[in-house]
Amino acid sequence: MADGMNETKRDVLRVLLIEDDPMVQEVNSQFVERVEGFRVAGIASSGDEGLRMVKELQPNLVILDIFMPVRDGIETILELRRNQTPVDVMVISAANDMRTIERMLQNGAVDYIMKPFKFERVKQALEHYRQMKAALDSEQPASQSELDRLLFGRTHDASSSDRQKEEPSELPKGLQAVTLKQIVQFLVLQSKALSAEEVAEGVGIARVTARRYLDFLEKSGQLRLDLQYGVGRPVNKYRLSPPPGGSR
Repeated sequence: MADGMNETKRDVLRVLLIEDDPMVQEVNSQFVERVEGFRVAGIASSGDEGLRMVKELQPNLVILDIFMPVRDGIETILELRRNQTPVDVMVISAANDMRTIERMLQNGAVDYIMKPFKFERVKQALEHYRQMKAALDSEQPASQSELDRLLFGRTHDASSSDRQKEEPSELPKGLQAVTLKQIVQFLVLQSKALSAEEVAEGVGIARVTARRYLDFLEKSGQLRLDLQYGVGRPVNKYRLSPPPGGSR
């Protein structure tokens, strides 16, 4: 019984929240606890307090805000990396400027969620992190296709034409690479085709915004469009296109 209890404890990923707004602290805490395999180990209200609690609690994951007193999120993640602290960082912040986003990603943030956000987006991020953590903890060597699936959510074909098809060098005006990646990662976790409204709700963006990204992904060959008929007008539903020679 003791061995089983210890194994269950090891399987749970421990999360430290670093967020100065009490209301957001509560929302973040509830969302994390709703996702299987995650527990909130502690809550800090500033970067300084968060750094102390990281040393004390040794969590697997830090969920980090950016706009905070004493020490903001950028300074906090820089200090974690400067000290080579073995903890992963996920950002939940109202900061939406590309320079801030770029800086956080450059310093190893595993995901970036913008406020306001919905539970489904946080759940998707945590589930993807859990998959990534499990794969990285494995002692088995990885194949290129497994690594591609881990990093990008699908297997990349080796041909240059397919790479150009799946990884366009330039996005249309108004589309952001970060949001595009969030949508693709969300769709990877789905077992059925979804409407633009369902994708928008899951990712936490406006429906009209979701439709623009979905239309782009469909035209670039990454999504397959299914027309589903019911009462009234047919509904456009989207699913990831299967890799060459495979099915989904």
